[in-house]
Amino acid sequence: MKTIGMLGGMSWESTASYYKALNEGVKAALGGLHSAKICLYSVDFAELERLQHEGEWEATADILSDAARSVEAGGADFLLICTNTMHKVAPRIEASISIPLLHIADATAQRLANDGIKRVGLLGTRFTMEQDFYKGRIAEGHDIDVLVPTAPEQDIVHQIIYSELCLGRISEASRQQYLEIIDALRERGAEAVILGCTEIALLVQQEHTTVPLYDTTTIHAEEAVKWALATTPS
Repeated sequence: MKTIGMLGGMSWESTASYYKALNEGVKAALGGLHSAKICLYSVDFAELERLQHEGEWEATADILSDAARSVEAGGADFLLICTNTMHKVAPRIEASISIPLLHIADATAQRLANDGIKRVGLLGTRFTMEQDFYKGRIAEGHDIDVLVPTAPEQDIVHQIIYSELCLGRISEASRQQYLEIIDALRERGAEAVILGCTEIALLVQQEHTTVPLYDTTTIHAEEAVKWALATTPS
């Protein structure tokens, strides 16, 4: 079994979901008392959140590249960045290490492609919804049309992530707002919706809507288990 490297703490609420999913996945595959081999570096998210909103992305890349090198030095065989938004600086992080990076957008897009999804809605932080580092990778690499909410809807999604979900606060009112936005994406032609922030699944699950949801935390973790148990990463 390979050792899974994790850059976590962005937020720790969703990193806990990753940790659980990785261990459950290895146990399901191997049985008995097996659990995942993990090397985790958990950052102080307050520092990164401030830099995100100040547009200081190079500074965030420096912090996470240092953390990634520590994870590699700790024995990790490949790396997960346990957040969608910080994949904005994934190229910098990937260049700083010699182990492979399992990109969350690639894992998600491959799942969508396997299911025959050609037009998908995307929820995430404003950075993920507005900028091209994530939706562009899905669209260009896998020929999938990506729809995002309107600007006012993006404000709602973003605000709930940072002021509630990253703090572990779950509100029924916020869930209803998300569900309305998901329905609006469906009305615009989305066949499914990506939960493109690792905290969103804390609030919205498949049981809440008939629109197919693709939870990036679950998908990323499941693909990591495959890599960990494979002869070589693919």
